[in-house]
This record gives sequence, C-alpha cells and structure tokens, in this order.
Amino acid sequence: MDTLEPTPPLLSALRCWVQGRRIYLEITARRSLSFPASKYALLANASQTELEKIELHSDGRQIRWASLDEDICVEDVANNRFFHTPRTAAV
Repeated sequence: MDTLEPTPPLLSALRCWVQGRRIYLEITARRSLSFPASKYALLANASQTELEKIELHSDGRQIRWASLDEDICVEDVANNRFFHTPRTAAV
C-alpha cells in the first residue's frame, strides 16, 4: 500500500511593496524575497507609478498589477522561476 505524503501548503506572502525598481515580498515574519522588475517584460516597461500599484491576491499567493494585467505566483518567485510575459511583435 502506497502512502501519500501530504502536499505542502502553497507559499503565500504577508505583504508586498516596491522600492525603486525592485519588488519585495514578506513571506514570513523573518523571511523576505525580492526581485528586479526587469525579470518580467510588462514590469520592466511599466512606469514607476504603475509598478507601485502592487497588490496581493488569492490569500497572498499571487502578486497582482491590475492596471498592467500582470499576475505573478509567489511560489514561482520563491523558487526562482521567472516566467517572462511574451512580447508581441511590432507591426
């Protein structure tokens, strides 16, 4: 009989903020993560004002920029999985 290991809970952030062109996440009371906006095309091209409109969603499991239509999974950031938003070709 196979024993299934319990699935660990998805990582979530307690808060998020922007400082300069870096995005910061507080994961636990003692652990923070950060990454440069340049990791994502939409964030890299965003104005500072747009970048600062950051919000947590899905019980802290996603970072969202509504005006940019960009969602980033906290679990991906914590595991250094940066998926670039595809750019559209110029016409």
